Amino acid sequence: MHELKTSLNGFEMFDKKSVKEVLTKNERLMALGHWFILRHGRLQPRWWVRKILNRFYHKIGKNTIIRSKHSRHDLFPWNKFEIGNDSDIENFTVLNNGAGDVILGNRVLIGIGSVIIGPVTMGDGSGTGQHVFISGFSHGFQDPEKETREQPLEKHPVVMGEDVHIGSNSVVVAGVTIGKKTQIGAGSVVTRDIPPYSVAVGNPAKVVKRYNFETKCWENTRGLQ
Repeated sequence: MHELKTSLNGFEMFDKKSVKEVLTKNERLMALGHWFILRHGRLQPRWWVRKILNRFYHKIGKNTIIRSKHSRHDLFPWNKFEIGNDSDIENFTVLNNGAGDVILGNRVLIGIGSVIIGPVTMGDGSGTGQHVFISGFSHGFQDPEKETREQPLEKHPVVMGEDVHIGSNSVVVAGVTIGKKTQIGAGSVVTRDIPPYSVAVGNPAKVVKRYNFETKCWENTRGLQ
């Protein structure tokens, strides 16, 4: 195990990435690690993970408010959870990085009742309305002989650029990239990439406006589709 150690200011400490690689290659160590981190029979971190361990792994910016009393934030140390400065996560939200990193920029707003399941990245100034669902994975169902929960997750990151806003009661599915300065109308279901400087609405969401830098106006694109 000596090769896993790195020197920092004269102190010996384990390299987190290397330890993670060792654990994932050893089934017994993996099972023991899960027992220490997960509540028995539930996919939720134990209290000491939430209150103590995660402080050493996750990054929370200055002046950021995370209202967790009436929320479910299942955040684990094996993936990243980072949120920048001056951000706000409202009550009754769900945050989960069990399947992939959750990276939120500066001045990000997560509205009441919204769900963010990694892998998801949201750029600076982006946000959601109320009751928005964003997930970077879907449950596998390739083998009909097995229950869905026993099959591998299909992970495809969601990436949202700067100043992207998702209207209330919308859904963003795995694998979608939404370009910067884009607005998604309330109640939309985003199933494919949306270009920057756009307005998209509907189920499935379609671009209805694009910003024209020459005219400096938002122009209707309905007749062009």
